[in-house]
Amino acid sequence: MKLSRTTLAIGVVILLCCFAGCRRKPVKYPAGYHEFGYVTNGKSNTVSVLDLTSFQNIKTINVGQSPTGAAVNTKKNEVYVVNTESNNVSIIDAERNEVVATIGVHRAPYYISVSDDGKRGYVANSGSANVSVIDLDARKVIATIGVGGSPGLARVSPDGTTVVASNRAGDSISIIDAQKFKVRATLPVCKQPEDIAILPDSSKVFVACTGTSQVAAVDLKNDRLLTLLDVGKTPIHLAMKPDGGEIFVCNFDGSSISAIETQANEVGQTFLIGSNPVRAVVSNDNNTLYVSNLTSNSVSIYAIDIGRMIGTLPTGSRPDSLALTSNQMFLAVANTMSGDVAILRVQRTTSTSSKSKDREIVTMIRVGEQPNAIVVKAFTTQ
Repeated sequence: MKLSRTTLAIGVVILLCCFAGCRRKPVKYPAGYHEFGYVTNGKSNTVSVLDLTSFQNIKTINVGQSPTGAAVNTKKNEVYVVNTESNNVSIIDAERNEVVATIGVHRAPYYISVSDDGKRGYVANSGSANVSVIDLDARKVIATIGVGGSPGLARVSPDGTTVVASNRAGDSISIIDAQKFKVRATLPVCKQPEDIAILPDSSKVFVACTGTSQVAAVDLKNDRLLTLLDVGKTPIHLAMKPDGGEIFVCNFDGSSISAIETQANEVGQTFLIGSNPVRAVVSNDNNTLYVSNLTSNSVSIYAIDIGRMIGTLPTGSRPDSLALTSNQMFLAVANTMSGDVAILRVQRTTSTSSKSKDREIVTMIRVGEQPNAIVVKAFTTQ
């Protein structure tokens, strides 16, 4: 019997996990502490809830049709899931892990961006050329703002005053005044703009343009295009350091990462990574970059401070979204084809012996079909 490459890849991961003993080194958590990973399963119309203190799938929640993007509220224990085919947003109470409200938006939404104060949610409706503004306390849409064609994403600035929508069909971005619910500028940028990263001081936005192998830098104080930066082929995702000093661009068809120096508006370097990098995340200390490589079935680990790749770990089939646990010790990776989440140890725990590896597979957790996004919510209850 012939085995497919996908089957072989999954088998290798399982064997590696077994040989490593699927070690679950004890980590001490305070009483009442909870940390959950929420995984949207696009073809199952569900969200899997993973307990990230024990690495178990503890619940499956039914949501709308074709759940895609997800986001957490940092001010209260809620998680928001965007359902693309049913054109709505499910609100999950993280303490009960139940859907407590469903809010209708417009056609074909994919992502939601939540303001830092936890009061507003912004959803770009790609099929309706508009952005829905949600009052998250009242749990209702309070404004609908027309933007350009096929907006893929609407990102709110850290100071909450501005929302930027990337209009894929219009090769432009719409800059929205979040207080007036009004577009204050529409700027042509470059072909097929998609992902958006706004600096922590809300002064600039960087926009990945998949059609031109460029990233646009835009001044949000004066609403003007500053420059176009040449990166690798098909830039699809932007991962910003928490301090805002650098942005790392996943160049999908270039199998590379480009590092942008945000103050100088310059590309510092472009380096090869795994095959078809699709998502990335930077550690809280600004020192380590983790990249999921869709067709390499792996995660690459890049040390930012020394400027080189320091490791690669296998995952399941077609890894995409990824998220670090709050203690930064473990990385959860959603595998879109194999329908599971790989838990990778990326830092040594205090209880691990000095002879143990810093980086290894801990376990694989089965979820639903075609997992898309994964987000982490941690909180303590009495």
